[in-house]
Amino acid sequence: MKAQIYNIKAENVGEIALPKAIFESKICEDVISRSIRAYLAAQRTANPKTKTRSEVKATRKKVWAQKGTGRARHGNRTAPIFAGGGRAWGPRGEQNYTLGINKKMKRVAINSILTKFAQDKKIIIIDKFNDITPKTKEAIKLITGLKANNEVLSKSSKVGIITTQTLDNVLRAFGNLKKINLLSLKSLNAYDLSNQNFLIISKKVITHFSK
Repeated sequence: MKAQIYNIKAENVGEIALPKAIFESKICEDVISRSIRAYLAAQRTANPKTKTRSEVKATRKKVWAQKGTGRARHGNRTAPIFAGGGRAWGPRGEQNYTLGINKKMKRVAINSILTKFAQDKKIIIIDKFNDITPKTKEAIKLITGLKANNEVLSKSSKVGIITTQTLDNVLRAFGNLKKINLLSLKSLNAYDLSNQNFLIISKKVITHFSK
């Protein structure tokens, strides 16, 4: 499977063979789903916290006499059975929502998503991202030129740009553009990939995949 290569001026300079081990792998929808759920669970924080009877601010005076009233015996009103009392077995802000998933499954999920992009012809390779001028107008010029050459890209609302690492000039050029998401190879995950409609990948990333 091959993809078209463009330079910073949005000119087609050839094509490149995509590594089969990644872009022609078996698509595992179940693993993709589990990887996304694990990623979202890891972002979740344990905010809810209830007070126990020892933390509730209230009088500690005995509610009524132990004997002679005909009612059940009770201590003070901080007991969970009373309105305004402490909560029994409530959340303590220590919940762990993380889901277990190993590195191999994460890799399979990413490969599956990249394979789907390759099959749908939704990948473009940029020769040298390092050469782009850190100006928003240059980024707009590049995206506009690429859309003129690629009908699928022109209809895509969310575009992901993948580089080997966070490049300062790329960040400054594309940082203010809506619907353009900058992704780094080191922090690549199934959730961010699945949220894109089209991928613009640095040639260095493809070289890294080949190794």
